[in-house]
Amino acid sequence: MRNELPLTVIGNLVDDPELRFTIAGVAVARFTVVSTPRVFDCDTHTWRDGEPTSVDCSAWRQLAQKLAGSVSKGARGVVVGRRRTDRWGSPEEEKRSRMVVDVDDVGASMAFATVTIARTARPVPPREIAPDDPWATARPVRPAAPADATETLAAAEAQF
Repeated sequence: MRNELPLTVIGNLVDDPELRFTIAGVAVARFTVVSTPRVFDCDTHTWRDGEPTSVDCSAWRQLAQKLAGSVSKGARGVVVGRRRTDRWGSPEEEKRSRMVVDVDDVGASMAFATVTIARTARPVPPREIAPDDPWATARPVRPAAPADATETLAAAEAQF
């Protein structure tokens, strides 16, 4: 992470996120965010839309699945990630490249919407008990002493 360029983009999704799975079964969601700045025009003394910037994004694993199920085209969001450049060659042997943001997190922009957060529980792996673990079967509450043991203890204390 030392030489990576961190990036935060606030904008609107152009289309619904496209959820796919790699050959290894890893989820990846691809989507595009467009950010359009507001610019003050000194000649007319009014605000106008500036030149829009389009950013291709890729989210991986659990974030990809949650993103695909939560947001849709037109949603305004805050995307945080790291810039990466994809390079490839075309069939005509031309070198091509594009900038992609590897998404670390996505949040809903509350400037133009309200948000209800639904927390998801993390899956808990099943607890395996080793057969030779004496503490695995221990009771959380200490068992009560038998009635005659209490009388014997009281008699022993009375001697001192």
